[in-house]
Amino acid sequence: MKINRLNILILLGLLATIGLLIAQCIWTYQAYKLEEKKFSQKTHVALLEVARKIYEHNGHEFSAKDLIQKVSHDYYVVNVNDDIEPAVLEHYLKSEFSKQNIFTDYEYAIYNCESDDMMYGKLISIQDEPTPQEKIEFTPYKDLVYYFAIRFPDESSYLIGNLKFWFILSGALIFILSIYVYSIYTLIQHKKYSELQRDFINNMTHEFKTPLSSILLASNSLTKHETIKSNSKLEQLAGIITSQGNKLNQHVDKILNIARNDEFAIKIQPKKILLQSTIESIVENFQTKNPKAKFNLQLNPEIQIMADEFHFENLVQNLIDNSIKYSETSPKIDIISHLKRKHVLLEFIDESCGVEDKKIAQIFDKFYRVPNSKSAEVTGFGLGLFYVKKIVQQHNWKVEAKQNPKGGLIIQLEIPIKNHD
Repeated sequence: MKINRLNILILLGLLATIGLLIAQCIWTYQAYKLEEKKFSQKTHVALLEVARKIYEHNGHEFSAKDLIQKVSHDYYVVNVNDDIEPAVLEHYLKSEFSKQNIFTDYEYAIYNCESDDMMYGKLISIQDEPTPQEKIEFTPYKDLVYYFAIRFPDESSYLIGNLKFWFILSGALIFILSIYVYSIYTLIQHKKYSELQRDFINNMTHEFKTPLSSILLASNSLTKHETIKSNSKLEQLAGIITSQGNKLNQHVDKILNIARNDEFAIKIQPKKILLQSTIESIVENFQTKNPKAKFNLQLNPEIQIMADEFHFENLVQNLIDNSIKYSETSPKIDIISHLKRKHVLLEFIDESCGVEDKKIAQIFDKFYRVPNSKSAEVTGFGLGLFYVKKIVQQHNWKVEAKQNPKGGLIIQLEIPIKNHD
C-alpha cells in the first residue's frame, strides 16, 4: 500500500510538473504574441504620423484610409502619393519611432516608378556603429505608385528582449522543476537500494542463523560431555567455541533488528527512570568485565528522564562499549550530567584513539567504521552508533559528537526537560 501511494504521488508530481511546463510555454507564447501585437500597433501609429507629415510637406490633403499595408510580420508599405526625399523620410522615421519607444534596427527603401524598382535607403541602427549586414531585398508592392517600405530585420530578437522577465521566470521554474524531478529520481533510487540492502541483510542473517544454531547446540552438548569436562584443554576450547558462537549470534541478531527497524519504526514505551541509578547499574556490569576500565560518574541523583528503559540501557551500553573498544590504553570514561534550563545534557567523555574532524559527522551512519589502527582489532559491523542515533531520534532527543581536547570523543545527548516533568 505504501509503495502504491508513493508511486501515485510521484506520478501526480510528474503530471503536475509537465502541466506547469506546458502552461508556462503557453503563457510565454501568448506574452510574445501580445508583445508582437503591441509592436505592430506602435509601428502603425508611427508610420501613420510619418505619412501625415510627408503629405503636409508635399502640400497634399491627408487621408489615413488604406495608407499602411502590413506585408509580413516585419515588412510594412506606406503609400504617400508623391515623391519622397530620402533625407526627409529618414528624419521623420527617427523622430516618430523615438516617440513610440521603438528602439530596434530598421531599413527603408523608396519605390522608383520610372525604373519600377525599390531604391534601397540604408540601415538605421540604434548602435553607434551598426553591425555590417547583407542588404535585404525589398519586393515592389503592386497597385501603388508613390510609397516607401520599412523592414525590421531584428524584430524577433527585439521582442524576445522585451520579454526578459518571462524568460527569467521560465528559466527559474524549469530549474526548480528540474531539482524536483532529480529529487524524485534520487528518492526512487535510494528506496530501491534500501530495499535491496534490506533484503540482502535479511537473507544473509537468516542463512547464518541455521548453522549458528547447530554450532551452539553442538558446543553446548560438548561442554556437558564427561570426556570434555575431564580434559581442561578441551573444556577451554569448547568454551571458546560457545562464547564466540554466542557473540556471533548477537551480531547477527543486531543486524537483523536494524534491518527490521529500517522498515518498521522502533516502538518505544517511555516511562520515568532515574538517570543515576540506571547508568550506575550499567557501569557496574562493565566494571566487572573490564576491571582495568576507570569510570568517573558525575550524575545528579535527582534527575529523572522519560525514556524507554530497555532501549536507553542499550544506548548507554553501546556508547560505553565503543569507548572501551577504541581505547589505546586502560579505558577512562567520564559520564557527566548537566541540568540546563530546558534540557538535560548527558556527556560521555573518553580518551580513545579519536576520530578525524572530517569523519566525525559520519560515525552515526549505518555500517560506517572509522578507519584507524583499532578498527582492524575491533570486531563489529558499524551498527552501534547508528542504533544510538535511531533511538535518540525516536525519543525526539539530540545527539552530537565532538573532539575531546585531551584526545578521544565527547558524545552529548540533549534530553528536553519537558520529557521528564
